[in-house]
Amino acid sequence: MTEIIATKEMCYFAFETLLSQFDKKFKMEKYSFSEKVSCPLFVTLKKAAKGSLKLRGCIGTFEDKPLESGLREFTKEAAFRDPRFSKLENKEIPSLTIGISLLINFEKAQNYLDWEVGKHGIRISLDGYGATFLPEVAPEQGWDKETTIFYLVRKSHYYGDLDHDAKNRIQLTRYQSSKISASYEEYLDWKKKMESNN
Repeated sequence: MTEIIATKEMCYFAFETLLSQFDKKFKMEKYSFSEKVSCPLFVTLKKAAKGSLKLRGCIGTFEDKPLESGLREFTKEAAFRDPRFSKLENKEIPSLTIGISLLINFEKAQNYLDWEVGKHGIRISLDGYGATFLPEVAPEQGWDKETTIFYLVRKSHYYGDLDHDAKNRIQLTRYQSSKISASYEEYLDWKKKMESNN
Protein backbone atom coordinates (compact mmCIF):
# COMPACT_ATOMS: atom_id res chain seq x y z
CA MET A 1 0.00 0.00 0.00
CA THR A 2 1.23 3.51 -0.83
CA GLU A 3 2.07 5.61 2.21
CA ILE A 4 -0.50 8.34 2.77
CA ILE A 5 1.08 11.77 3.26
CA ALA A 6 -0.68 15.00 4.23
CA THR A 7 0.07 17.90 1.86
CA LYS A 8 -0.32 21.70 1.97
CA GLU A 9 -2.82 21.32 -0.86
CA MET A 10 -5.16 19.57 1.60
CA CYS A 11 -5.00 22.62 3.89
CA TYR A 12 -5.75 24.91 0.93
CA PHE A 13 -8.72 22.71 0.04
CA ALA A 14 -9.95 23.14 3.64
CA PHE A 15 -9.63 26.95 3.38
CA GLU A 16 -11.60 26.90 0.13
CA THR A 17 -14.23 24.67 1.74
CA LEU A 18 -14.70 27.31 4.45
CA LEU A 19 -14.70 30.24 2.01
CA SER A 20 -17.33 28.52 -0.12
CA GLN A 21 -19.59 28.22 2.93
CA PHE A 22 -19.77 32.01 3.19
CA ASP A 23 -19.78 32.78 -0.55
CA LYS A 24 -21.86 30.37 -2.61
CA LYS A 25 -20.33 31.79 -5.83
CA PHE A 26 -16.77 31.05 -4.67
CA LYS A 27 -14.95 28.99 -7.31
CA MET A 28 -12.76 26.27 -5.85
CA GLU A 29 -9.56 25.14 -7.54
CA LYS A 30 -9.16 21.61 -8.89
CA TYR A 31 -7.26 19.33 -6.51
CA SER A 32 -5.03 16.35 -7.23
CA PHE A 33 -5.68 14.06 -4.27
CA SER A 34 -7.62 10.94 -5.11
CA GLU A 35 -11.04 9.90 -3.86
CA LYS A 36 -9.71 6.35 -4.22
CA VAL A 37 -7.48 6.94 -1.17
CA SER A 38 -9.26 6.56 2.18
CA CYS A 39 -7.98 6.94 5.72
CA PRO A 40 -9.00 8.19 9.17
CA LEU A 41 -8.40 11.93 9.47
CA PHE A 42 -8.75 15.00 11.67
CA VAL A 43 -9.03 18.68 10.77
CA THR A 44 -7.71 21.20 13.31
CA LEU A 45 -8.45 24.92 13.20
CA LYS A 46 -6.21 27.26 15.20
CA LYS A 47 -6.75 31.00 15.47
CA ALA A 48 -3.99 33.58 15.91
CA ALA A 49 -4.53 35.47 19.16
CA LYS A 50 -2.02 37.59 21.09
CA GLY A 51 1.00 36.19 19.29
CA SER A 52 0.10 32.50 19.56
CA LEU A 53 -2.27 29.99 18.00
CA LYS A 54 -5.28 28.91 20.05
CA LEU A 55 -7.46 25.90 19.27
CA ARG A 56 -10.63 26.97 17.41
CA GLY A 57 -12.00 23.56 16.44
CA CYS A 58 -10.87 19.99 15.91
CA ILE A 59 -13.00 17.13 14.66
CA GLY A 60 -12.26 13.95 12.78
CA THR A 61 -12.93 10.26 12.51
CA PHE A 62 -11.23 6.92 13.05
CA GLU A 63 -13.18 5.46 10.12
CA ASP A 64 -11.60 5.35 6.67
CA LYS A 65 -12.95 8.27 4.64
CA PRO A 66 -12.23 9.15 1.01
CA LEU A 67 -9.83 12.11 1.18
CA GLU A 68 -11.74 14.83 -0.64
CA SER A 69 -15.16 14.15 0.88
CA GLY A 70 -13.64 13.46 4.32
CA LEU A 71 -11.65 16.71 4.30
CA ARG A 72 -14.74 18.65 3.21
CA GLU A 73 -16.95 17.05 5.87
CA PHE A 74 -14.58 17.44 8.80
CA THR A 75 -13.46 20.95 7.88
CA LYS A 76 -17.11 21.99 8.16
CA GLU A 77 -17.56 19.95 11.35
CA ALA A 78 -14.52 21.57 12.99
CA ALA A 79 -15.65 25.06 11.95
CA PHE A 80 -19.36 24.88 12.67
CA ARG A 81 -20.13 21.91 14.91
CA ASP A 82 -17.33 21.48 17.47
CA PRO A 83 -19.41 21.76 20.68
CA ARG A 84 -16.54 23.47 22.53
CA PHE A 85 -16.73 26.58 20.32
CA SER A 86 -19.24 28.93 18.72
CA LYS A 87 -19.72 28.62 14.95
CA LEU A 88 -16.85 30.05 12.93
CA GLU A 89 -17.54 33.47 11.41
CA ASN A 90 -16.29 34.61 8.00
CA LYS A 91 -14.21 37.40 9.58
CA GLU A 92 -12.16 34.78 11.50
CA ILE A 93 -10.85 32.97 8.41
CA PRO A 94 -7.84 35.31 7.83
CA SER A 95 -6.58 34.55 11.35
CA LEU A 96 -6.75 30.75 10.92
CA THR A 97 -4.12 28.11 10.50
CA ILE A 98 -5.57 24.79 9.37
CA GLY A 99 -3.96 21.47 10.23
CA ILE A 100 -4.68 18.17 8.52
CA SER A 101 -3.82 14.90 10.28
CA LEU A 102 -4.05 11.65 8.32
CA LEU A 103 -3.99 8.79 10.83
CA ILE A 104 -1.82 5.75 10.12
CA ASN A 105 -0.07 2.77 11.78
CA PHE A 106 -2.71 1.76 14.35
CA GLU A 107 -1.45 -0.70 17.00
CA LYS A 108 -3.00 -2.14 20.15
CA ALA A 109 -0.73 -1.20 23.07
CA GLN A 110 0.43 -3.66 25.76
CA ASN A 111 -0.62 -1.25 28.53
CA TYR A 112 -1.54 2.39 29.11
CA LEU A 113 2.12 3.52 28.98
CA ASP A 114 3.10 1.59 25.82
CA TRP A 115 3.50 4.64 23.55
CA GLU A 116 5.92 7.53 22.93
CA VAL A 117 5.21 11.22 23.58
CA GLY A 118 5.47 13.16 20.32
CA LYS A 119 5.43 10.04 18.15
CA HIS A 120 2.06 8.45 18.89
CA GLY A 121 -1.46 9.65 19.14
CA ILE A 122 -3.44 7.62 21.65
CA ARG A 123 -7.02 6.48 21.85
CA ILE A 124 -8.31 5.03 25.11
CA SER A 125 -11.30 3.09 26.31
CA LEU A 126 -12.06 2.80 30.04
CA ASP A 127 -15.28 1.25 31.32
CA GLY A 128 -17.21 2.38 28.24
CA TYR A 129 -15.70 5.87 28.09
CA GLY A 130 -13.34 6.84 25.30
CA ALA A 131 -11.28 9.74 23.95
CA THR A 132 -8.23 10.50 21.85
CA PHE A 133 -5.32 12.92 21.68
CA LEU A 134 -3.47 13.45 18.40
CA PRO A 135 0.34 12.97 18.52
CA GLU A 136 1.08 16.69 18.87
CA VAL A 137 -1.12 17.31 21.95
CA ALA A 138 1.19 15.99 24.70
CA PRO A 139 4.37 17.78 23.50
CA GLU A 140 2.47 21.03 22.86
CA GLN A 141 1.20 20.94 26.45
CA GLY A 142 4.52 19.80 27.93
CA TRP A 143 2.93 16.63 29.36
CA ASP A 144 4.62 13.35 30.20
CA LYS A 145 2.80 10.02 29.69
CA GLU A 146 1.06 9.91 33.09
CA THR A 147 -0.16 13.51 32.79
CA THR A 148 -1.40 12.87 29.26
CA ILE A 149 -3.33 9.80 30.41
CA PHE A 150 -4.87 11.80 33.29
CA TYR A 151 -6.16 14.51 30.94
CA LEU A 152 -7.28 12.02 28.31
CA VAL A 153 -9.29 10.06 30.88
CA ARG A 154 -10.93 13.33 32.01
CA LYS A 155 -11.63 14.22 28.38
CA SER A 156 -13.45 10.88 28.07
CA HIS A 157 -15.82 11.98 30.90
CA TYR A 158 -14.73 9.11 33.15
CA TYR A 159 -14.79 10.62 36.63
CA GLY A 160 -14.08 7.57 38.78
CA ASP A 161 -10.83 7.19 40.68
CA LEU A 162 -7.86 6.94 38.36
CA ASP A 163 -6.04 4.52 40.64
CA HIS A 164 -3.70 1.66 39.72
CA ASP A 165 -6.63 -0.68 39.04
CA ALA A 166 -8.38 1.81 36.73
CA LYS A 167 -5.16 2.48 34.82
CA ASN A 168 -4.74 -1.25 34.25
CA ARG A 169 -8.28 -1.41 32.79
CA ILE A 170 -7.42 1.19 30.14
CA GLN A 171 -7.40 -0.25 26.64
CA LEU A 172 -5.06 1.89 24.56
CA THR A 173 -4.54 2.04 20.82
CA ARG A 174 -1.57 4.03 19.59
CA TYR A 175 -1.28 5.51 16.13
CA GLN A 176 0.79 7.97 14.15
CA SER A 177 -0.20 10.78 11.86
CA SER A 178 1.00 12.48 8.75
CA LYS A 179 0.34 16.09 9.69
CA ILE A 180 0.68 19.37 7.86
CA SER A 181 -0.65 22.86 8.46
CA ALA A 182 -0.96 26.08 6.51
CA SER A 183 -1.85 29.65 7.43
CA TYR A 184 -4.32 31.81 5.56
CA GLU A 185 -1.37 33.85 4.23
CA GLU A 186 0.15 30.69 2.75
CA TYR A 187 -3.21 29.88 1.17
CA LEU A 188 -3.44 33.37 -0.38
CA ASP A 189 0.09 33.07 -1.84
CA TRP A 190 -0.80 29.69 -3.34
CA LYS A 191 -4.11 31.01 -4.70
CA LYS A 192 -2.33 33.89 -6.46
CA LYS A 193 0.09 31.45 -8.09
CA MET A 194 -2.79 29.23 -9.22
CA GLU A 195 -4.63 32.20 -10.73
CA SER A 196 -1.52 33.45 -12.53
CA ASN A 197 -1.03 29.98 -14.06
CA ASN A 198 -4.55 29.96 -15.52
